[in-house]
Amino acid sequence: MRYASLRDPTTLPVAQRVLAIPSKRFDRPVLSFLSRDEIQALLDAPDKSTWSGQRDAVLFAVLYNTGARVSEIIALPVSDVLLDRNCAVHLHGKGRKERVVPLWKTTAAQLRCWFKRIDRSAQAPVFPNRKGSAMSRSGVEQRLRIALRVASKRCPSLTGRRVGPHTLRHTTAMHLLQSGVDITVIALWLGHEDPATTHLYIETDLAMKEAALRRLTPPATNPLRFKASDKLLAFLDTL
Repeated sequence: MRYASLRDPTTLPVAQRVLAIPSKRFDRPVLSFLSRDEIQALLDAPDKSTWSGQRDAVLFAVLYNTGARVSEIIALPVSDVLLDRNCAVHLHGKGRKERVVPLWKTTAAQLRCWFKRIDRSAQAPVFPNRKGSAMSRSGVEQRLRIALRVASKRCPSLTGRRVGPHTLRHTTAMHLLQSGVDITVIALWLGHEDPATTHLYIETDLAMKEAALRRLTPPATNPLRFKASDKLLAFLDTL
């Protein structure tokens, strides 16, 4: 309706009435994320003796390191991975927004080893499938489910959990937040257009709320002392 009112000003009265309709209220579920032990178990789950296992290990490591959307990762070309002095990846997000996210040394080392096993041409996908083309979203989800079954044997808390690529994105944000990273930096890291989206992670982190509660001194209240009524005292005297 905003677009229609700009293209045809005569529709402005109708567009304003439509835009004035309040959004439907709905239950917002609590964001799901993994603990440090759970994410480590998931990162160690792929079988690195196979080609697909090596790819999955690097894929999950980059997803956790960058907090990228799965669409950004499967579309990542070799030319957008910088492994020289400043190791980073150049991500193309929603709304044609671009951002550069730094890499840990361990993630960069994994990528260097992985590049020896794939096509190094500029536009080749960093994470190809067996046919050499970019992985699909469903392909990433399937590989994640396989790794989750293996990780659940090592980390029982993962049993029965629903873990998708976006769970890794939430995990990155929560771990950055718990490490003391400013919320505005996390918003830039994840490519959030609205910082209010990033505030959802603060609402989810129970540990931060408990730490805030410990800093708050409880109100000083005097303990109540029972005082018997005259009728009760008279009754007790007759016993």
